[in-house]
Amino acid sequence: MNPASPATCDLCDAHKADDSGAFRVLPPVWRHFGARRAFHGLVSTVKCFEDNSLVKAAVESAGEGRVLVVDGGGSLRRALLGGNLGAAAARNGWAGVVIDGCVRDVAELAACDVGICALAPMPLPTERRGEGQRDVAVRVQGVWVRPGDWLYADEDGVVVSSVRL
Repeated sequence: MNPASPATCDLCDAHKADDSGAFRVLPPVWRHFGARRAFHGLVSTVKCFEDNSLVKAAVESAGEGRVLVVDGGGSLRRALLGGNLGAAAARNGWAGVVIDGCVRDVAELAACDVGICALAPMPLPTERRGEGQRDVAVRVQGVWVRPGDWLYADEDGVVVSSVRL
């Protein structure tokens, strides 16, 4: 269980003059789908496009309070996470999942005790082809996110830092 997440507005106030690139703010495109509206944790990544094989493998492994960041290429054509995988993420101790793409089973996701941010709902699932990469640097909505970064999310937005804040 993660302790209370720092507010993203407070983090932005404290780091507004940071021009080093260590503190980054993701664009305001996210919708919340999970039961947790605020979450944070060490980042693990998946890069995939309309194939959620590696997302499934990740959320079915021990989350240990981490946040899974999925670079789905911003696709609005297929859902990379649904009710079963949302439940797996909650059951396996993930603090959150941030998906540059879509989710499905919105009512089921709302009951999952995990933070879930994505672009939109889409009822069409992916085909599992076993494609993608895990724990690589990803570019999410134009912002670099790397394994080992720290991600903080709440109703005001999503921020990433190269160090724990």
